[in-house]
Amino acid sequence: MRIALAGAGAFGEKHLDGLKLIDGVEIVSIISRTAEQAAAVAAKYGAKHSSTELDDALARDDVDAVILCTPTQMHASQAIACMGAGKHVQVEIPLADSWADSEAVLAKSRETGLTCMVGHTRRFNPSHQYVHNKIAAGEFNVQQMDVQTYFFRRRNINAKGEARSWTDHLLWHHAAHTVDLFAYQAGPIVKANALQGPIHPELGIAMDMSIQLLSASGAICTLSLSFNNDGPLGTYFRYIGDTATYLARYDDLFSGKEEQIDVSKVDVSMNGIELQDREFISAIRDGREPNSSVGKVLDCYRVLGDLEKQFER
Repeated sequence: MRIALAGAGAFGEKHLDGLKLIDGVEIVSIISRTAEQAAAVAAKYGAKHSSTELDDALARDDVDAVILCTPTQMHASQAIACMGAGKHVQVEIPLADSWADSEAVLAKSRETGLTCMVGHTRRFNPSHQYVHNKIAAGEFNVQQMDVQTYFFRRRNINAKGEARSWTDHLLWHHAAHTVDLFAYQAGPIVKANALQGPIHPELGIAMDMSIQLLSASGAICTLSLSFNNDGPLGTYFRYIGDTATYLARYDDLFSGKEEQIDVSKVDVSMNGIELQDREFISAIRDGREPNSSVGKVLDCYRVLGDLEKQFER
C-alpha cells in the first residue's frame, strides 16, 4: 500500500509514526506548506517524493491512497480531489466545516466507490473500544457522558507551539470527536443544544462552548470545550452507565474510582492513531467499508450543522 501524506505538521507526523509499524506500507510522498518542511519530513520517513502541491502526489501512479492532515478548510475539497484522481483517502477530523461540504464528500465516495475514511480517532482508542465492546456484549449501557475538551490556545499555534496558517474551531473540529463518539456508544442523536462564549477579537472564533446531546436511547451527554484553559490539556471522558463508571483519557481507561483498567489486549496496539491507520489500510485491502467511513460518521456533521445554526440566531 503506497501512501502520500499531505500536511506534515504535528499530527501528520503521528500518522507517519503509525504507518511505519504497518506491514506492506510504503510512504511515497510528503506534501507540506513549505518545500523545506516537506523535504525534511520526506527524508526522515524515507519518502521518495516531496512537494508543496497535493496535485503532484495525485498525478503519481505509485500512490494508492492519501492521508490528509491539512487545515480544516481544505478537507472537503481535497478529499474530493483525491477520489477524483482515483485515490483512496483518509481525511483527518473534521471531514468538513459545513454540512453541505460533508454531503458532497459522501456523494463523491459513492460515485467513485473508493474508500473514504474520516479520522474519528475516538472509535479506535483502546479505552473507548473497551467500552464499546462492553456495550456490544450487553454488559453496559451509557446513561450519561460528561466530557471536557480543554486547551490553552489564545494564540494561533499548533501542538508543537508553532504558528498556524489557519484557525482551529471548537465546534467543527473538537466537538466532532465527542458528538460522533456519543452516537457510536449510545445511539443516534435526536436533540442537541449549544451555547458559545465571546468571540475572540483576533481569531474570530468562540473560545468557550457548551453542548448538550440526547440520544434515541435516552442517554445524555454534556460537553464543555475551551481554548482558554490554563491547566491540564486534552479531553477527558466520564461514562456513567447502568453497571459501571469509566474514565477515558485518550488510550487509557480507569474505573470511576481511578483504578486503571488494562486495555492492552483490546487491539494489536495501544496507539489510537496507529489503529486508525491500520483500519484504513485493511479496509482498502479487503474491499470493505471501514469503521469511521464518511457514511458512518456523516450524521455527526448534520448535528454540528444544526448547532451552528443555533449560534446564528
